[in-house]
Amino acid sequence: MKIEILGTGCPKCNLLEATAKAAANKIGVAYEIEHVRDINEIMRRGVMMTPALAVNGKVVLAGRVPKESEVIAILTGLALGPN
Repeated sequence: MKIEILGTGCPKCNLLEATAKAAANKIGVAYEIEHVRDINEIMRRGVMMTPALAVNGKVVLAGRVPKESEVIAILTGLALGPN
């Protein structure tokens, strides 16, 4: 699973990165994480408010830092796929 944090490196972006790592580690999913800081790339993906979370190339959350439990739910749902 590829997890991307879209944001310029502000404290909220860094917090989202830490939260995403903690959530992925808690559920035991194999992942790689990347912090995308290029504003042009962020805008190209349609993100107008940072931080944003993308999983496997799809933006799944933007404009806020979710609780770890919400990130776990997002990652679990994407790891399991549709039923």
